[in-house]
Amino acid sequence: MKTILKVLKWTGIVLGVVLVGLVIAVLSMYKRTFDAPYPDNIKASTDSAVIARGAYLVYGPAHCGNCHSPMENQDAINRGEHLPLSGGFTFALPIGNIYSPNITPDAETGIGKLTDAQLARSLRHGVGHDGRALFDFMPFQHLSHEDLTAVISYLRSQPAVKHEVPERDLNFMGKALTAFVIKPVGQQPGVEIPQSIAPDTSAAYGSYLANYVANCNGCHTERDLKTGAYIGEPYAGGTAFPSVMEPGSICVSPNLTPDQKTGKIHEWSEQVFVDRFRKPRVYKASEMPWELFSRMTDNDLKAIYKYLQTLKPVTKDIGPTYIPAPKKA
Repeated sequence: MKTILKVLKWTGIVLGVVLVGLVIAVLSMYKRTFDAPYPDNIKASTDSAVIARGAYLVYGPAHCGNCHSPMENQDAINRGEHLPLSGGFTFALPIGNIYSPNITPDAETGIGKLTDAQLARSLRHGVGHDGRALFDFMPFQHLSHEDLTAVISYLRSQPAVKHEVPERDLNFMGKALTAFVIKPVGQQPGVEIPQSIAPDTSAAYGSYLANYVANCNGCHTERDLKTGAYIGEPYAGGTAFPSVMEPGSICVSPNLTPDQKTGKIHEWSEQVFVDRFRKPRVYKASEMPWELFSRMTDNDLKAIYKYLQTLKPVTKDIGPTYIPAPKKA
C-alpha cells in the first residue's frame, strides 16, 4: 500500500509540474509574433475610379462592411449605407471572443498610423502590424495587386472615426491554440498574383471571386471552428455556425457542389442563381451577407455560378440548413 501511495504521490507531482509548465508556456507564447515581407508595390491612390472599385469590393463581394461595423450599424449597412468601418463586431467562437478592428483612418484607434505596406502585409500574409497572426476570416491573400490597391485606397478615403475596440479575449484553449497551432494564413504556394484581373462572366473569374474575394469557400467548406482548419471537401458544406443575429440558432452551410443528390443548387439555372441574390434572406440567423452580396453585378454572379458548376460533385447530405433556437419553457 505504501508503495502505491508513493507512486501516486510522485505521479501527481510530475503531472502538476507538467501542468504548471504547460500553463507557463501558453501564457508566454500566445502572443508570439511572425515575420512576413512588406509588399512594396501597393500604394494607396486618390483616383476616383480606383476608390470606386474599392468601395464596390468592400460593400459588395468582399463584404468588409458587415464584419468591420458594430452590431448597431448592421441594419444600416444592409440597407446600403456606406458607414465608416469603425470595427467592434464580435465573433463569439469556442476559443473566445474576437473583435473586428477599426479600419477607418483614425490615428489613435484605427489605421491612421499604419503604412500601406503594413496594411498590405496583413491582407497578403495574415500578419498584423504587431506581428501576431490574424485569424483566418479574410481570404484576401490572392487579391490582384490592383484590387488590393483599390481596397486600401477606399479605406484611406473614409472619414476617421475614434472608436476603441477591445483586444481579442481568448480563453485558455484559445491561448493554447494561438501559442502552438494557429499560424498566419499566407499565400498558397504556386498561386501567382496577377497585376490585374478583368471582370467577366468566365468560370476563371468566378473562381477568383469565390475563393479570393467573397470567401464562399471559407463558409461552404466544412471547418473546425476552434482552429479554422478545413476538414471537409471543398464547397460540400456542413459547417454549423452559431448565429450572431439570432442567438441560440444555428445555420449550416449548404453543399454547393453540382452533386445531383445533395447539391443545393444542382437544379438551378444561371438566371435562378442570379435572381436568388436579388431576393431577401430567408433566415435572419444566416451568417451569409445576403444584403451585400445582392449588390454584386449580374456578371459577377454569373461568373461565380459558372465556377461552381466546374467543382467536383460531392455527395454529402448536411441535413437542415437552419436549426432554430430552443423555445424557452
